[in-house]
Amino acid sequence: MERRQPPQTDEGWYVLHDFRSIDWDAWRNAPEHRRSRALEEGIDYLSAASDVADAEEGDSAVFSVLGHKADLLILHLRPTLADLDTLERRFEQTALAEFTERADSYLSVTEVSGYMSQEYFEEDGEIEDTGTKRYIESRLQPTIPDSEFVSFYPMDKRRGPEHNWYDLPFDERADHLSSHGDIGRDYAGHVTQIISGSVGLDDFEWGVTLFADDPTDVKELLTEMRFDPSSSAFAEFGRFLSARRFPPANLEAFLAGEEVPQEQESGHDHHHAGGHGHGHGDSDGAHHGHGHGHGHGSDGPHGDTSDESEDDESVRSELEELGVYAGQPHGEDVHAVVLYSAADADELFEEVEGLRTNFDHYDTHVKTAVYESQSDDSDAETAVVSLWETDRAANTAAGFLADLPDIVRQAGDDEDDSWGTMGMFYTVKPEHRGDFVGVFDDAAEILAEMDGHRKTDLLANREDENDMFIASRWDSREDAMQFFRSEEFSEAVEFGRDVLADRPRHVFLA
Repeated sequence: MERRQPPQTDEGWYVLHDFRSIDWDAWRNAPEHRRSRALEEGIDYLSAASDVADAEEGDSAVFSVLGHKADLLILHLRPTLADLDTLERRFEQTALAEFTERADSYLSVTEVSGYMSQEYFEEDGEIEDTGTKRYIESRLQPTIPDSEFVSFYPMDKRRGPEHNWYDLPFDERADHLSSHGDIGRDYAGHVTQIISGSVGLDDFEWGVTLFADDPTDVKELLTEMRFDPSSSAFAEFGRFLSARRFPPANLEAFLAGEEVPQEQESGHDHHHAGGHGHGHGDSDGAHHGHGHGHGHGSDGPHGDTSDESEDDESVRSELEELGVYAGQPHGEDVHAVVLYSAADADELFEEVEGLRTNFDHYDTHVKTAVYESQSDDSDAETAVVSLWETDRAANTAAGFLADLPDIVRQAGDDEDDSWGTMGMFYTVKPEHRGDFVGVFDDAAEILAEMDGHRKTDLLANREDENDMFIASRWDSREDAMQFFRSEEFSEAVEFGRDVLADRPRHVFLA
């Protein structure tokens, strides 16, 4: 009998869903000093876990479970089983633990498989597509979305006489998962997920954790997926547990039987994280979205948390002193994804139109457009720009956009030995478009002679030729600033005041 090909897998962080029930009678009858101590130690433990004070990496969050199956869910992600083991035993040492019993638990590990990327598992294992690379990283080392609602359930693939998932050829399984994942595209920005494998670790084969601000989005997604063969013919599910997230500092309201706000009221800091796609089925049935959007203001690819961000802000301030508007730190509440493609512009536009139809269903979507280079250079690239009102939505969109044909890079993923602008966006008065392009051509000649200049390109929205942006790259920040301080740049700024319909909306610093 032919032995079917199993998918190769790579594992990342370990995941523990720790469900606890509160002994409410004991809590009500306990003296005040015992409850105060339990509350204090409980908040300290949950806050420290959420801040990942116990490890170099990971994430944790606490949820109020709805229904009779438990009262609390403490969700942990950590690099090692030893980390999870320590967290479990450390909780048992708190005074809060005296009032709880473990109602349930689930142990699993994040993973990616060959269904998603055979290239990843080849001998040299080097993936050039930065979108795919970032997606894989986000799957192996996810963060917990800050959505209010969570739904967790375990699942298996059927091994029955009529429908046996493990007896299907590899390509057929991959096709099922790809089709299953396509359903999730309609829920981009509304439902996010963490999928983890649990073969040999717990009772089922996978754990699925879905996050959303509106619980009905999860309900609608799962209802639609029930009718897909990957679920209807081949999936078996365990029981579902639903919960609402709340900050550790609001534990007192939870134990007092009061309304528990999702926002933190006081006390400890709360760790927030972005989302990473959604869907389920095998490890990679959720290939609905991947990668991270960035470029919201001065934020670099890892957010505004480093000296690099401070450096970018100093650039912003210096340009302001020169009378140049350089955008707000968060792009005036707009988050952007900018990707560059070597594909035929017509083919790329057709693909983007399909994605944009889905994006337009969401209130958080501002704009997605294809920008073509105005250069005659045969190596000129076409850009796809997608603007969103929230970082989470931009992150999700980045995954879909990274699947566009011949993506060569995502802005912010450039080499470390250079400095650049992700895009200076301009809206030009129609009667002055030719003047603007002419001035850019003159500036390009000057730039070509400047030390440290690598490349500058003017791109225009193929649906609105007056909507343009300039992308530029330099050897260093100081090289770029030499140009910004130059007389030629000052003259260009003065010229721009007459020909632009409004101020540049963004300056993205990579």
